[in-house]
Amino acid sequence: MKELIKYISQALVNFPDQVEVNEIIGEQTSVIELRVAKEDMGKVIGKQGRIAYAIRNILSAASAKEHKRAILEILE
Repeated sequence: MKELIKYISQALVNFPDQVEVNEIIGEQTSVIELRVAKEDMGKVIGKQGRIAYAIRNILSAASAKEHKRAILEILE
């Protein structure tokens, strides 16, 4: 999951070297924390949060295959 979010995020931003993804794994749930450069925050979130919503949908579909739940948190 971590690699998937990193790949998608690096494709969206202007500074792909500043993308940081951390994964906190629990028994049933994984929390994925995404940090990008301040200038790229709008590109990851999108207008009215549409891009963030789309990334979360992709993440939930991929995590459903593994019978787990994944949560994406976009951090400043």
